[in-house]
Amino acid sequence: MALKIGDKIPSFTSIDSKGDSFEIKDYLGKPIVIYFYPKDDTPGCTIQACTFRDKYEDFKSLGAEVIGISSDSLSSHQKFASRYKLPFILLSDFDKKIRTQFGVPNDFLGLIPGRATYVIDKNGVVQLIFDSTSSKIHIEKALEILKRM
Repeated sequence: MALKIGDKIPSFTSIDSKGDSFEIKDYLGKPIVIYFYPKDDTPGCTIQACTFRDKYEDFKSLGAEVIGISSDSLSSHQKFASRYKLPFILLSDFDKKIRTQFGVPNDFLGLIPGRATYVIDKNGVVQLIFDSTSSKIHIEKALEILKRM
């Protein structure tokens, strides 16, 4: 069942790109931007990650943390984060459990994992869900809603 605006995000754990255990509950209490993307080092995903990187200080100035999630391995995330100097958290969702908990749809006839961004307030409540294949606009939409929160 897909999350809707006004829903609380599910509790989840993962491994971040540094190899550390990650629990979403440790980030509640401040705004969070969670973006799901198909795959490390693909053109659209690289553009999206680098745009989040370039705007990361804008997110931080609004008190928000950015978290990118894909099914790529820890090793892939480490290379991706290092190659593009990504300052935010990347999580490995190898079994697609987190993607399923959020209800992120697939793109292109269900063949490719979808691209979706969620803006969550400090109470863990979804304030924005943006689902689009256009990678750059996710950043603009997320910043726009954070400024209004």
